Amino acid sequence: MTQQRYRDLAEWPLMGTALVFLAAYAWQVIGRVEGSAAEWLEAVLWLTWGIFALDYAANLWLAKDRRRWFLWNLHELLIVALPFFRPLRLLRLVTLLSVLHRTVGETLRGRVVTYVAGSAALLVFVGALAVLDVEQSAPDAKILTFGDAVWWAITTITTVGYGDMYPVTPIGRMVAAALMMSGIAVLGVVTASIASWLVQRVEESTEAAAESAEEPVRAELADLVEEIASLRREVADLRDRRTP
Repeated sequence: MTQQRYRDLAEWPLMGTALVFLAAYAWQVIGRVEGSAAEWLEAVLWLTWGIFALDYAANLWLAKDRRRWFLWNLHELLIVALPFFRPLRLLRLVTLLSVLHRTVGETLRGRVVTYVAGSAALLVFVGALAVLDVEQSAPDAKILTFGDAVWWAITTITTVGYGDMYPVTPIGRMVAAALMMSGIAVLGVVTASIASWLVQRVEESTEAAAESAEEPVRAELADLVEEIASLRREVADLRDRRTP
């Protein structure tokens, strides 16, 4: 079993685990579940944490150079090691984006659709959940409902920031900063993809125009070559006739 083979096999199960985690966390935050139901949801969250911890351990064990892999994947260790900070648990959902990016395809349009529809929607939803989780019970909180949280997340990820709603807790502000940086990154990728697509189309149009302009010249050159060949044959015939 190689690390790449393991990652290919674990890709979709991890995506399913991430979706289960997201559903349980959303239910817990939006529904403000209490009692035995809250205990069940918390158990589901810890179970998903255990699966991600096992995935990290498996990747580390199967890595060819474990020390190098450990140093280059400290962010994954951070994601696994922060289960006690509820909003930061949502960092595990980066698994969804990596799987989407690999499965949608390598075409430019596929990547654009993935980042726009997938990344933006997931970041808005996750950011809304995270900020609502820490803000709804804080004194002087401005974000009290999920609708308010979604509106805040949309204005934040697009870097508009109307200022009508804003986080008042330190962790809420951390979520806001991460959401703003993520929004800039997503928009930057989309802009770069569109620019690359436009450059490609211009190059294709230029090549087509050049080929169209060269076509008459090529045809005329072919005619000249044919005429020269015909003249050579006539000259050869004349020489043959003059030869006694």
